Parts: sequence; C-alpha cells; structure tokens
Amino acid sequence: MEKAKIQKYAELFARVGGNVQKGDAVVIDADTQDAAFARLLAESAYDLGAKEVFHRWDDSICRRLKYLRAGDEAFDAFPQWLTDSYDHFDAQKAVLLYIESDDPDLLAGVSASRVSRYQAARNAALKKHRELSMSNAVRWSIAAIPSPAWARKIFPTLAGDEAVEKLWQAIMEITRMNEPDPIEAWHRHNQNFQGRLAYLNQKNFRSLRYRNALGTDLTVEMPEGHLWLGGAEHDKEGVPFNPNIPTEEIFSAPKRDGVNGRVVSSMPLSYNGNLIENFEFTFQDGQAISFKAKKNEEILRGLLDNDGGARYLGEIALVPFDSPITRMGLLFYNTLFDENASCHFALGKGYPVCLAGSDSMSAAEVAKAGVNDSLIHVDFMVGTEDLSVIGLDKDGVETPVFVNGKFAQDKS
Repeated sequence: MEKAKIQKYAELFARVGGNVQKGDAVVIDADTQDAAFARLLAESAYDLGAKEVFHRWDDSICRRLKYLRAGDEAFDAFPQWLTDSYDHFDAQKAVLLYIESDDPDLLAGVSASRVSRYQAARNAALKKHRELSMSNAVRWSIAAIPSPAWARKIFPTLAGDEAVEKLWQAIMEITRMNEPDPIEAWHRHNQNFQGRLAYLNQKNFRSLRYRNALGTDLTVEMPEGHLWLGGAEHDKEGVPFNPNIPTEEIFSAPKRDGVNGRVVSSMPLSYNGNLIENFEFTFQDGQAISFKAKKNEEILRGLLDNDGGARYLGEIALVPFDSPITRMGLLFYNTLFDENASCHFALGKGYPVCLAGSDSMSAAEVAKAGVNDSLIHVDFMVGTEDLSVIGLDKDGVETPVFVNGKFAQDKS
C-alpha cells in the first residue's frame, strides 16, 4: 500500500476517530511492530494542533514470552506504573488512539489460567479508566492496520507481503478510504445512523426476541429509559468522535436480569490471543447458567469467571447482514471488524451512556436501573442471514425489527 494513502488513513484516524483538537494531549497505544504507522499518526495529531503526543508501546512477542516463561506470581498483578499512566492521561482528558494489529493466534498454547488471571488483574487495575471511557468522559478510538501474522491468518494461501497488501486493500475499502473524500464520506455515514436511531428510540421496545436456524432463541428485556446509539458519539463537552473505525452497529444496554434463552455464536471469538470457536450460552434471569465451546472452552470459562458481572450481558447491537464488511465475505478473526459484520452481544459491562440521564446518576443508580457492571466487556457475534428480531412494546404488540438478517424497515 502506498505511503501517501496510509498517511491519509492516519489522518482519518486522528481527525474522525479521536477528533483531535488544538491543545489536546494524545496517547497512542501501539505494538512495536506498528511503529511506522504510529509515527504517521503522531504527525497527523500534531498537524491537528495536539500540544503533545505520547506513545505507550507494547510488544506482542514479549507478551507471549511472558505467558510462557515468567514466574507464576506475575499473573496476579498489574504494574502500578502502568495504572498510573492511564490515570495521569485520563486526568488530562487526553485523546486515546489504539492501533489494533494482533495475531489472532498469538497466545495459542499458552496456559488458559495465566491468561485469565492476568486479564482479571488488568481489568481490576484499570476499572476507573474503563468507566471513564465507557461514559465518554474521554475521547478514544480504535483502528487497525495489517500485521504479517494477522494477514496470513485471513489469507493463508498468499505469501506474506501479498497477504499484507490484500488486508490493507480490505481495510481501505471498509473504512471508506477509497471514497473521493473519505472524511466527508464519514460525516455522511454518521448522519445515516440517525433515522434508525430515531425509530428505535421512539419505539421504546420493552424486549427483543432473537431467533435463527443455528439454534438461537433468546428474549432480551430492555431497561426503562434505554437509548440506542450508533456512529459518532460525543464527549462531555459535546465534541464528536468515532470510537470504532469502521463502525456499522446500532447498540444499547439490555436489562441485566432480563435475558432468557439460548444464543449460539455465528463467528469465532478472538480473545486475548486465542480463538474460541462454536460456542453457545443458555441464559436465565440474565445470567449465563451454562455454556459450551468446541474449541478453547477453558478460555471461555475463564472469561465468564472474571467477576460477578461477566456472565451477564452489557451490550446488544444490531448490524445488518448485508453490511459492507459482510459483503466482503471475509472472516477477520478480529472483533473490531467481525462485530461490524454481524449482530452481536457483549458479556460484561454496559455503556452508561445508553441510559437516559446517566450523566447525573451514580454508578449505583445506573446499576439499579438495570445496566450491568463488570470489569470486562467482550463482544461476540450472533448475526446470520436468517436472523429474526422481533420487538415487543409494553402492551406485548410485536413489531419486526430484523427479517432475514436485515432491518425490517429496509424491506418496506
């Protein structure tokens, strides 16, 4: 991929994703293998007026080495200096830009116990940071670039450089970088969410019922005062930003104790460098009372045992099966992309912004209103070409929301 186009992509990430403003501090989280793009992103942030750009580096190979070779006690604690770094930048309301490029199989063969223990320690240490991010107290955005290992996973028959170029081409198409004016295309895309959001918020469904041929038969109650969101969001000062590039989802928060039935995954879940495949849950009064997976069931168990809220749903998201990502016909093995090709749910913490009036509510009041709390937030995909979603109002009147995997409104 030519450098000029990659530079334009970095500009889109900084301008549309984080919407960097003059005087902002900016933090870029990146793997060492992504250093060249991270520098381009820093250049774009400075061009937009950032007062200073900081890089918080990771090294995926060293991360794997730690899981394989470190002393066992290393997995029950998270470095205080790193927690302090998040707190320091959150206090400045720094714009957070996360570059995604991980190998989906990075932690294959690593102890599931070590992974789950360290993830639990990390989530506990960064609880305050996660709450600020999920309530839009800070602007943040995630975008992806190819890594050789990730590209080979998607295109196993191509040589390394060819696979990387193929993945770059897919990312550029999905993120609207091939439009004559990508930034204007994103403004239009954000506006296009508004009609569906207005419709769902006006309907104020009491519950939604999901069914498909995979075996999903699930009813999801919605809390009083829930809001549907999608596209650009706004921080506490009203500055817009796009948390995910790409994004095709409309999402809300389900009622914590109001989920009942069976849900079957439609795509693998890439979680902490492991792929969990062919899994399902049975929910009763909101809690996943049973589960199974054909691959990496122990990893899934560790996820669900993370804390008391990990077995409850925190997010419900609607994505038409004919989204631009779905039409590509690729499985990305990456939640940022796969969640935008499929209706999905998330285990764990719900977004407080999906509840009317949450700005003036305490965490306890948000929880009492029905929004789940947890140290995790993990999306998993359930959308299929035959998915049916029926909305039920307070009187039990049914309205089709999805028919054969697409918004029912699109079929009228």
